[in-house]
Amino acid sequence: MESFNFYSPTYFDFGKGTESNAGQLVRQFGGSKVLLHYGGGSIKKNGAYDAVVASLNESKIPFVELGGVYPNPKSGLVYEGIETCRREGIDFILAVGGGSTIDSSKAIALGVPYDGDFWDFFGSGKIVEKALPIGTVLTIAAAGSEGSPNVVITNESNLMKWSAKGDVLRPKFSILNPEFTVTLPIYQTASGITDIFVHICERYFTNTENVEITDRFCEAVMLTLINESPKLLRDPRDYEARANIMWAGMTAHNNICGVGREQDWGSHALEHEISALYDCPHGAGLAVICPAWMEYVMEHNINRFAQFAVRVFGCSMNFENPKETAFEGIRRFRNFLVSIGMPQHLSEFGVKESEIPKIVEHFLAGNDNKTVGEFVKLGKEEAGNIYQSCL
Repeated sequence: MESFNFYSPTYFDFGKGTESNAGQLVRQFGGSKVLLHYGGGSIKKNGAYDAVVASLNESKIPFVELGGVYPNPKSGLVYEGIETCRREGIDFILAVGGGSTIDSSKAIALGVPYDGDFWDFFGSGKIVEKALPIGTVLTIAAAGSEGSPNVVITNESNLMKWSAKGDVLRPKFSILNPEFTVTLPIYQTASGITDIFVHICERYFTNTENVEITDRFCEAVMLTLINESPKLLRDPRDYEARANIMWAGMTAHNNICGVGREQDWGSHALEHEISALYDCPHGAGLAVICPAWMEYVMEHNINRFAQFAVRVFGCSMNFENPKETAFEGIRRFRNFLVSIGMPQHLSEFGVKESEIPKIVEHFLAGNDNKTVGEFVKLGKEEAGNIYQSCL
């Protein structure tokens, strides 16, 4: 196990009715004027908007609204949010929605006190050290941004979907009421489950040896997703299943499952090109990319993939031919994704074989290292091969 630092200060308020505490929590964490940031109309249909507004009013906290966040959040709204916060004297951002809304809020938060272009932090490795405080009221279990120091934004000028990070971007508080997720379409729910699962895979497939404790954490989250997902297919309003998946989403990405180990993130880098260029749901794109990545890199460490197959998907270990066990685990993973309604091919998003070279060129544009991933480093040739296998 590697040495590490881990700092996760977010206050979590989990359960039914917790959204009514939003105003009190904003006050507790120093907010006096709020930017209320959200997406479309879903939070007005499921009651989250009314409850949060009522809570802010009860706590006598003035707020300015900025809606309009779309999946795969864009830079244009971030610039608008930064300008609004500066003009209105905003000192706290409250995100009500899913990962896209939270990421948009984080980008606004880091941009307000920064003299330059907020995009300077994206793809550069530059750590964000100053930002407005944010809180969240989560309505979609998926991205894990409610507990993470990470943010992903698509630049509308060049369609680069890049990330930035810094512990100051961890929300001061996150309100998690699983009731807000029960009305989500099952496809959106399944995309979220896939995103959570792959967040764990990015940490699980590592070159670091002797990381048993975090291996077991990872396996617990993956098993929870496998066990709870069929319950939601039978009854999308199953509160307990929604609750387990919502908390799994947070634990998958606040990095408790990733400390002390090298992480990969190759699948996410590959998928970001697909959702940036074709505007598909991020989790759905990962459902296609991640199993293909697994098959491509598997022989780098057959035993780790065999461990995944045995511990997570209940495969029998073939000690004479662990590669057979590893393949079976990947097959069962892909079957799990199909069982919850996820796609299997990039062609389902409109990707054509003739477009693969363009995607590959876009994939490493602006990347000085010319590779992504750590478990196995991927360059243009490897990326092209994986994309090709996904068609």
